[in-house]
Amino acid sequence: MTQGTTSNKPRSGMSWNLLVRALRHRNYRLFFGGQGISLIGTWMTRVATGWLVYRLTGSAFLLGLVSFASQIPILLLGPFAGVWVDRLNRHRVLVVTQALSMVQSFALAGLALAHIITVDEVILLNLFQGAINAFDMPARQAFLIEMVEDREDLGNAIALNSSLVNAARLIGPSVAGLIIAAVGEGYCFLIDGFSYMAVIASLLAMSVTPRVIERAPQSVLSELREGWEYVRGFRPIWSILLLLAIISLVGMPYTTLMPIFAGKILHGGAHTLGFMMGAVGVGALTGAVRLAARKSVLGLGRKIAITAAGFGAGLIAFSFSRELWLSLLLLVVTGFCFMQQMASSNTILQTITEDSKRGRVMSFYSIAFQGVAPFGSLTAGAVASRIGAPHTLMIGGAICICGAGWFAMQLPAIRKVVRPIYQQIGIIPELATGINTASVLQQPPEE
Repeated sequence: MTQGTTSNKPRSGMSWNLLVRALRHRNYRLFFGGQGISLIGTWMTRVATGWLVYRLTGSAFLLGLVSFASQIPILLLGPFAGVWVDRLNRHRVLVVTQALSMVQSFALAGLALAHIITVDEVILLNLFQGAINAFDMPARQAFLIEMVEDREDLGNAIALNSSLVNAARLIGPSVAGLIIAAVGEGYCFLIDGFSYMAVIASLLAMSVTPRVIERAPQSVLSELREGWEYVRGFRPIWSILLLLAIISLVGMPYTTLMPIFAGKILHGGAHTLGFMMGAVGVGALTGAVRLAARKSVLGLGRKIAITAAGFGAGLIAFSFSRELWLSLLLLVVTGFCFMQQMASSNTILQTITEDSKRGRVMSFYSIAFQGVAPFGSLTAGAVASRIGAPHTLMIGGAICICGAGWFAMQLPAIRKVVRPIYQQIGIIPELATGINTASVLQQPPEE
């Protein structure tokens, strides 16, 4: 198994240095800064799109359909995108995908500001963005290992990236709610379009060593089959992806139904939706920062099971709430748990995956994370139209808890497979040192 190297240099300094240690890598520092600006615009567009569709139609089903349109291309194109991400220069792929995303946002802005936008056009532009994301997501995840050369800092980089996403989730929706109430959704799309210039500039400023691909050329289908067999036959990767897919399918559609909770359940408006999305961001940001402060990946398997169950319990409790303050508090909990579960899964996958198959594995990660979500969004919209949004979330939360229980049962077998990999790349010491690695793996590190 081909793995990246790891550094055994001692760490010193204050806890802040530990928390942001991945920023010592110049390319990652550039990416972090550019993404920080761009992601605020992305979250503004997400909130504005949901509110625009709800304002135009008042339909839970169409909210689900729009979300379906933005995510279904990831499922259909994701496996092929992963093959090309392993073949191509990932840095150049990201420049192209970010430029196309900027065009999509400006198109939304133009139609909305001209007051001629329809739900059909929103669906078509969301399909276009979904096709872009099918390539952007695995390229972005796989490119991390090229920006952060020291494998010890990879987990920190993933957690910092998650922190950035959720800091933007905290700021973007709140700003979007104010802008929508003041001047309408179109200006949110316009700001998002300009925000992409920051991440494009950061990518162009990087100095990237071309990646050497050490394998004979094969057909796309052959490489796709190779990637699938690797994922399906490697129990830790398969178990993590399957749980993530369950959570994304039945749990994550709660974000699609958020305008209904803001409007009909809690009797609020666009600003209420912004506060609710911001509460999710507070919880997710807290969860990501907690992960960034970890010194090791040890114990993350148990954390995945616990936080998946906590996410399901949070959804059930949120479905019963009819008070804004309580709903916001519960959304903090769900955001915290989902972020810990998702980022922990990503960290383990990136740590144990062979470098030559990283793009394909991360494409399956993208499918599990977002590719199956459109079916969840579409189903949630249809079910909510019949039995109501609260009951829909209640059912989804219960399934999440069952999935967490199944994953917990897989942990002993997963540890046996992962232990030799962690020894090989230096995450845990060899048995010759006299340390019982089995007991080390079975206990999470102190935090």
